[in-house]
Amino acid sequence: MIVLHAVFPIEADRLDEALDHAKTLVEESNREEGTIAYRAATDVEDGTTLRFFEQYEDAAAFEAHTETDHFRAFETALPDLLAGEPEVLRFDVESAEELDL
Repeated sequence: MIVLHAVFPIEADRLDEALDHAKTLVEESNREEGTIAYRAATDVEDGTTLRFFEQYEDAAAFEAHTETDHFRAFETALPDLLAGEPEVLRFDVESAEELDL
């Protein structure tokens, strides 16, 4: 499984636009074959930071995601929305289990 955690600091006056792009990206990405989960949220400590959590069955599914129109639209819009450097971490995960809380 491939897991990504992406952090995007967004210009405050562009947040609504960024959220619209994120909503479309999440909706469309969750329809992709090989996507396990695709979520976006605002950071509770900094409401102008968007965090994405993405899970894919494998590297091929992730690569296919980067070729979609909705990903490319977000990628094209992103430079004008950013207030700083994004951070994207990729994890190659061999196993995962749900924990009882």
